[in-house]
Amino acid sequence: MRKPLLLTLTVLAALAAGWGAVALYFSTQAKPANNRAATQPESVATTPMQLEYVPEPIGAPASEFVRPLISHIEIVDLDQDGIADILYCEGQKNSVRWIRQSPRGQFTEFVIGENIPGPVHVAAADLNGTGRLDVLVASMGRILPTNERIGAVVVLENLDNQRFEKRVLLEHAARVTDLRAANLAGHTDGRLDLVVGQFGYDQGETRWMENKGNWQFESRIINTQSGCIHTPVADFDGDGRPDIAALISQEWEEVHLLRNLGGGRLADQVVWGSTNEDFGSSGMTVADVNRDGRPDLVVTNGDALDYSGAGTRPWHGLQWLENKGSGFFQYHRIGNQVGAFSPAVADLDGNGTADIVTVSAFGDWGRPNASSMIAWLNDGRQNFTPVVLARTPTHLITVAVGDLDGNGVPVLVTGGFHIFPPWKDMSSLTLWRRK
Repeated sequence: MRKPLLLTLTVLAALAAGWGAVALYFSTQAKPANNRAATQPESVATTPMQLEYVPEPIGAPASEFVRPLISHIEIVDLDQDGIADILYCEGQKNSVRWIRQSPRGQFTEFVIGENIPGPVHVAAADLNGTGRLDVLVASMGRILPTNERIGAVVVLENLDNQRFEKRVLLEHAARVTDLRAANLAGHTDGRLDLVVGQFGYDQGETRWMENKGNWQFESRIINTQSGCIHTPVADFDGDGRPDIAALISQEWEEVHLLRNLGGGRLADQVVWGSTNEDFGSSGMTVADVNRDGRPDLVVTNGDALDYSGAGTRPWHGLQWLENKGSGFFQYHRIGNQVGAFSPAVADLDGNGTADIVTVSAFGDWGRPNASSMIAWLNDGRQNFTPVVLARTPTHLITVAVGDLDGNGVPVLVTGGFHIFPPWKDMSSLTLWRRK
C-alpha cells in the first residue's frame, strides 16, 4: 500500500552484501527489548511456555467469497444484551457483517451493510446519545493503490438493534482507512465526533469531523500527509481530554500524537519515526502494556503490498511505544515477524500481564515453518517470549481478542485476506479458543 521507492546506492550496496547487511541498514532507532524476543519466531525451538489455541471456522465460509478479503474484525456487544458479538468487513462482497451471539455459543450472521466499496475498518459507537450502538465503517473505495478520491465515511445507523440505515457522511475523499468516535469537542449531550484516517496514495490526510447534531458534521483537517492507517483515541497526556494517535505509513513511517488542546484545537507532534522508508507500518493499537496507568502504543510493521506477495523481510515485526508522559514515548523493539499485522493486547496465558498477539498477512508461505499467528507472552517485566499459535490458515491480516464465552478467558478471531497466491490454506473468519 506504500508508494514505490527508488533504491539509493547505499541500499544497493547493502543488497549486494546480502540479507545480513540489509537487516543492519534497515534497523530502526532503538534496540530490541530483549535478545530472546528478537529472534525470528519461525526458528524458535520449543519454548518452556506452552500456549495452544484450537481453531473453529465461524460465519460465512471461505467458499462464499472465493478468495476472502476480510480486512477488519471487531468484537463488541452490538445489541447490548450482555453477550459479545463479532463485526467484520469483507472486500469481495463489499459488505459489513454482524455475527450475533444469542444465546451464548450460538452464532448467526447478518449482512448489515451492502455496497460499501473497499470496507477496511469497522467500529461501534453511540454517535448521538440514542442508547443504541451505530456501526462506523471506513470505505477505501478500492483497496489497491489509487489517487482517485473514492473514499467515504459511512455510518450504519442502528434503528432498533435489528435494522441499520446507511448514511454517507463524507464521500469523494482520499481513501478512508480508519474511523473512530470520540468526544473531541467537549459535547455535554452525548454526541460524539469522528476521527478519520485517510491513506489516499500520494495525497492523504487525517481529519476530525465535529458532530453538529441531526447527522450534520463539520470537517477539520489536521494532517495532510499521505498514508494514514490507524487513528486510535485515548487520553495520552493525562489532561482529561481525548487525544488521537496516528500511524502514518508511505514514505513517512511515523507515529503522530494529535494532542487535544480544547476548543477544537489539536496540536500535531511526531513521537516516533523509522529511519527505514520501507519500514512497512501495518497496525497500531492502544494498551497499557506495563500497567502504569498510562496508555501506550503497540505497533506492527509488516506491509509488503508493493512486493506483490510473500517473502522474507528481516526488519518486519512488533514494537512497543511506552508512554512516559508529557507527550514522550520510549521505543522498544519486541521481536521479528515477517508480514506482521494487527497487534491486539490481552492476558492470553492468565498470569495477569498484558500479552500481545499478532498475525501475518505476508509471510513467506513457501517455507513450511512460516507462522501466521504469534503470541508474545509478557513475563511481567515487559520481556516477551514469542510462541507460534498457528501456521495455517495463511494470509491473516486481522485479529480481534475478546471474552466471547463469558468466562474471562480471551478468545481470538482472525480474518483471511487472500489478495496474493498461494491460493491454499484459505479462511474467512476463524474463532480460536484456548485449549
